[in-house]
Amino acid sequence: MRQIKAYRRFALSGTPIENSIGELWSIFQVILPGQMPAQKEFRQMAHEKIASLTKPFILRRLKGDVLKELPEKIETVSVSELTKEQKDLYVGYLRKLQQETALSLKENSFQENRMKILAGLTRLRQICCHPSLFIENYEGDSGKLSQLMETVQTAMDNGKRMLIFSQFTSMHEIIASKLQEAGIEYFYLHGQTPSKERVEMSERFNQGEKPVFLISLKAGGTGLNLTGADTVILYDLWWNPAVEDQATGRAHRFGQKNVVQVIRMITDGTIEEKIFELQQKKRALIDKVIQPGETMLSSLSEEDIRELLRI
Repeated sequence: MRQIKAYRRFALSGTPIENSIGELWSIFQVILPGQMPAQKEFRQMAHEKIASLTKPFILRRLKGDVLKELPEKIETVSVSELTKEQKDLYVGYLRKLQQETALSLKENSFQENRMKILAGLTRLRQICCHPSLFIENYEGDSGKLSQLMETVQTAMDNGKRMLIFSQFTSMHEIIASKLQEAGIEYFYLHGQTPSKERVEMSERFNQGEKPVFLISLKAGGTGLNLTGADTVILYDLWWNPAVEDQATGRAHRFGQKNVVQVIRMITDGTIEEKIFELQQKKRALIDKVIQPGETMLSSLSEEDIRELLRI
């Protein structure tokens, strides 16, 4: 992109910082080449310093600034407990992963074993969701699944219509079987669902057919208008809060007439709590560096100019 010759350049993004501060540097390399220091130096700079450097060139609009008539979005955390069987499995896998990771760090082979460690973290998350996601013949229950079914039933008793997001398609299949047992009708959209069917299902849902929509987090994170829902349940957390925000945006968007409730399901005393903490840190970073409000070049102070030109 930097090879393109252009007199004016603009960058438009809903997620200028999705995973790391380096992504903001990349955007500035396209729109203002040479304005920022070298990438390594940029990454090591204090976030306040980065904010002051980039502030004059960023215009951030929050959803609430643009869509004044948009109803409120209420976010809550629903904490569930592991069952005894789940806890035994979780503790066993956690100890194994801790030993392997400690060995990798001791031998300086962390990068070599990075994928293996990440796979281990995924296993821990799957145990929180439902151990049968990777353990064959698991006969036990899942504390989180039981809590989900209670939440769904309560929501339906109150006339709510909901989207249930998960990143594991096999988890959706387990949820689907539970919904069938309870006699609850649902739509199900995943990565393999053809585009035409996605649109058709979305329209039918918005028209009031069936109260539940199961959606794969990545497949349904963008491009869908599901304002027929007023409750969004995130069954398992994604590392990246921006992906979750895009998912909740399927319901909390232009055309929504009701208050939208977002429920994040977290298992007590597990890796899910740590992921949630990481998410909060990422959100704080984005808010610190990319501040809302309008900053025009005409409002630059002498100090701003000195800083920008490094005088």
